[in-house]
Amino acid sequence: MQALDLDGNYTLIAATVVLIVGRLLVHRIKFLNDFNIPEPVVGGLVAALLLTIAHAAFGFVVSINGSLQTAMMLMFFSSIGLGADFSKLKAGGKPLVILTLVVGLFIVVQNITGITMATLFGMPPLTGLVTGSITLTGGHGTAAGWGPRLEELGVTGATTLGIACATFGLVIGGLIGGPVARRLISKHKLTSTNNASYGATADKQALDATGIEPKVNDDGYLDEAALQFELPGRLRLITAQTALETLSLFAVCLAVSSYISNFVTTHFPDAPVTIPTFVWALGTGVVVRNLITPLFNFNVFDRCVDVIGNVALSLFLAMALLSLKLWELVDLAVPLLAILAVQTIVLVVFASVVTFRAMGKDYDAAVVAAGHCGFGMGATPTAVANMQAITSKYGASHKAFLVIPLVGAFFVDIINATVLSILTSLPMLR
Repeated sequence: MQALDLDGNYTLIAATVVLIVGRLLVHRIKFLNDFNIPEPVVGGLVAALLLTIAHAAFGFVVSINGSLQTAMMLMFFSSIGLGADFSKLKAGGKPLVILTLVVGLFIVVQNITGITMATLFGMPPLTGLVTGSITLTGGHGTAAGWGPRLEELGVTGATTLGIACATFGLVIGGLIGGPVARRLISKHKLTSTNNASYGATADKQALDATGIEPKVNDDGYLDEAALQFELPGRLRLITAQTALETLSLFAVCLAVSSYISNFVTTHFPDAPVTIPTFVWALGTGVVVRNLITPLFNFNVFDRCVDVIGNVALSLFLAMALLSLKLWELVDLAVPLLAILAVQTIVLVVFASVVTFRAMGKDYDAAVVAAGHCGFGMGATPTAVANMQAITSKYGASHKAFLVIPLVGAFFVDIINATVLSILTSLPMLR
């Protein structure tokens, strides 16, 4: 076997190439454009297929710099925290509460589906959690965190299986979100009520229609914090000084989250609930935004946070898919693949019916459904990428970009950890 280990520099170069290839393909292939497949997913899958061919023919394996990928993930979640001021949480209001309840219901449904299918195939019931919310809603971090615990409870190879299932979910979550939203938009003839130009008057009128109270600056323009990640391609004026100041905030979030995670792991190894490092990064970002910066009279430059967060998002997805080893997925047993297929169908139906209807059956609800597909079987970065693909074609959705990052990157982890703690403690599942 020939192994090629990419250091940080070459990992960054490879991820950039993946993004460029994905962008070219999406813009030139009508199918990809019509179905709103995110560019990192397209480029990443192409790279994964080429590496799979190289592995089959020459035993060639590529390993990327995992620490860089982790840093990109932590930066993305830090940006969510830095953009989530308390006024923004208040602005979420009823839609935020509704989506949180809907996602909580889906986590229960996802685990029931996994446990039921595992039982039907004669597998340990706890295996259903591995093919349930641990890996699909939780993602790679939750899979790695819960793996050792499940192995202690008798699920052989839970960590390896979890990583494989989380990778499967990351790909599928990026593939189904766009088509689901596109079908809902087409079927119900939905249009965006938001003005993509983000002018003062039109923006406020558009946001009023969503039922969310917008935060407007003194000059009458919508506050940048309300547009977090919504239009990654719009014009931003950022200087070297503001970039350095913003990067310092990210550095604080990454350092503090890593310290807390290591401290908890070292001093509380038997804690019943495992909180991934990215949750600490998000929480640190919230604290920095709402406590530290007001204390020192420092205003967070939301446009710069937006730019850095979007760059981190794209690079994280590219690296995650670049490291995808398709030949390992082939080794999964047929029953496991069947369970994952059923989980995909369950998510598509749930997002199209329950999520869409609960969120209002309008254009914003369709975009939210695409986002739910992203973190329901992948990760919050996938959810945001799904929504960006939709809004870049059909128009802005302020409500979706307000509630999805908050629910997908924060509340869902709390709910997921609570549900999993309860299920793993049930004697009937052991």
